[in-house]
Amino acid sequence: MIKNIIFDFGDIFINLDKPAVFKKMAAFGYTEYTDALDLLCKEYEMGLMSSEDFLAGLKEMYPEATETDLVDAWNSILLDFPEHRLAFIENLKAQESHRLFLLSNTNDLHIEYVKKTMGQDRFDRFKNCFEGFYLSQQIKMRKPNNDIYEHVLNENSLIPEETLFIDDTKANTDSAVKLGIRCWNLQVGKEDITELNKEL
Repeated sequence: MIKNIIFDFGDIFINLDKPAVFKKMAAFGYTEYTDALDLLCKEYEMGLMSSEDFLAGLKEMYPEATETDLVDAWNSILLDFPEHRLAFIENLKAQESHRLFLLSNTNDLHIEYVKKTMGQDRFDRFKNCFEGFYLSQQIKMRKPNNDIYEHVLNENSLIPEETLFIDDTKANTDSAVKLGIRCWNLQVGKEDITELNKEL
């Protein structure tokens, strides 16, 4: 029986345009996702550097871009947060049928942009639906590494077999399954989080 639900954020609640960043960066010399860029992004997601240092690192790689160009490109992945999904999670919270948690690989620039575009009130409504609100840059861990799932399980005394984890990235659900967590690898564009009942 599922007693706990851990939700991803991007493409589960807020819509994303994942290729948008690379399309915009192409104007400043981006051609491929290099190991150096991958390391910079992962370290930033894990809160191992400030936004200023992250942007400085990008600026070194793409000197033609201004800081504004870089921020705009970086945030272009973030689209809208549909009202029906906010209503869904608020209704689920009100039912008190499950313990609810959020677990997201994200970063300070993205979260600040989300607060600005959603509005602080809507963001607070969303955040208040969860018993635990885990952002990678705050806990210095990221999916799909085992330690991030173990951290959430242990801190909240969750039994893996009683826990459902929902994420659109297969690598993330694959790693969680190995810990005994039940998973829904949501197919973006084909499924919606509001169809949760079919997974419970």
